[in-house]
Amino acid sequence: MPKTVEEILAHADELADKFESDDFEVTGVYSPAEFELLQAVRLRADAERKITEAVVHTREEGGSWATVGKIVGTSGEAARQRYASAAR
Repeated sequence: MPKTVEEILAHADELADKFESDDFEVTGVYSPAEFELLQAVRLRADAERKITEAVVHTREEGGSWATVGKIVGTSGEAARQRYASAAR
């Protein structure tokens, strides 16, 4: 299971490539519940990518880690630890 922002984004890109390729076959490969799960994972990865982009933009505009943390529901330090590598 991906844990870092980089791992999540890489996993999202990998899933997007699978969904967009002609080799991705749903029939006979995934049950409806499994396909639902795949879609949910893709949505989560897309959301994480958007959050990361928004964090980067917020930091570029001078937003503090404390504010970022408050918005994403963590402490400023936790937000910094999670997103600092993307917000350089």
